[in-house]
Amino acid sequence: MNVLVIGSGGREHALCWKLSQSPRVEKIYCAPGNGGTSEIAENVDIAAEDIAALVKFALDKKIGLNVVGPEAPLVAGIVDEFEKNGLRIFGPSGAAAMLEGSKAFAKHIMESAGVPTAAYEVVTNIDEAQVVLEEFDKAAVKADGLCQGKGVVICSSKDEIMGAVNRLMQDSVFGDAGKKIVIEEFLEGEEASVLAFCDGKTARLMVSAQDHKRIFDGDKGPNTGGMGAYAPAPITNGMEQEIHDRVFVPVLEEMAKRGTPYKGVLYAGLMINPKTKEFSVLEFNCRFGDPETQAILPLLESDIVEAINACIDVTLDKAGMKWNDGAACCVVAAASGYPEKYEKGKVIEGLDNVKTFSEVLVFHAGTRTFDNKVLTNGGRVLGVTGIGRGISEAISNAYTGVSQVNFEGMHFRHDIGKKALGK
Repeated sequence: MNVLVIGSGGREHALCWKLSQSPRVEKIYCAPGNGGTSEIAENVDIAAEDIAALVKFALDKKIGLNVVGPEAPLVAGIVDEFEKNGLRIFGPSGAAAMLEGSKAFAKHIMESAGVPTAAYEVVTNIDEAQVVLEEFDKAAVKADGLCQGKGVVICSSKDEIMGAVNRLMQDSVFGDAGKKIVIEEFLEGEEASVLAFCDGKTARLMVSAQDHKRIFDGDKGPNTGGMGAYAPAPITNGMEQEIHDRVFVPVLEEMAKRGTPYKGVLYAGLMINPKTKEFSVLEFNCRFGDPETQAILPLLESDIVEAINACIDVTLDKAGMKWNDGAACCVVAAASGYPEKYEKGKVIEGLDNVKTFSEVLVFHAGTRTFDNKVLTNGGRVLGVTGIGRGISEAISNAYTGVSQVNFEGMHFRHDIGKKALGK
């Protein structure tokens, strides 16, 4: 069958790569794709948010399976439109995708479902925020809407909380996404990402991962879309069943009860206390994470198409799924200036060198091809993934791969996966 992957980042390159391994897949299209997806798929010049054009393309090309990467088209209702046109698509409906589209909605769902999460208040204006301020000495201030993973400000004092509120609500640094905000109790611990395939009734957990949001080593500097990830995350060892039972099962039940069953990938961002192993859900995402996907999918040994079809057909409880018992580490190579202003069009060198390393994969994120050259075309440019029998070997392989590539202004973190060593 023909498959359409929607999106243009490293996550979408990883999805194309994994889908290409399925004997059920004949041809892959990627819209709009990037310089890396063009090697295994046919790129299509349609933006991920242009739902009408994507529907027309999928009908014209008789696409048998459509896979959505980014959150914006999911929240905009792309699944609903595709299904109205009789097209087979993997992802949650627009109503279900509000688990990511609105932080306040997600907190209400968690509260109703009894999912462990931090105390919070939802505010819609600065006056309300000043009243709520009395409850918090330290807090996470979150824009309610989509901000490409950058809409959270960690504050260690009341002054910092109000400063964040003013930037979001008064200065509108994230536009309409900050018209409503969530002020949440600050939690100590270590973060982990747990993703699951979901068919509305059943959840099948993937191997856990840990993302690295801050731009600099040691978790310093501003938040980014993610500077690297590794899998599995040792912090979740022995907790998988509890996470499944206390997070995914009640959320699927609550969403079904509301008439909006959740089908697709559900991503729970957790804060875990390393000593007590108690956990709280920080947020939900309604899709594969980026860059977590670049570390998770290389460990999936079974056919991803089988898992996707089971989610769509509500037969996930019968689907077989096999995971490699090794580890993977993805290091993001970013453009100078990211996550603020950055330049594009820098020539990327050394990509062919990496292909000589069997345990290293390069997933393109912000790239394009021009005149037989691969150029930078975004803030996060490449995700270099190393695979190994354990996390130490995976990290070593990833940085070996990073050492082979270069472009003007390239920078990356040197401590991806460091927290996992020795655990």
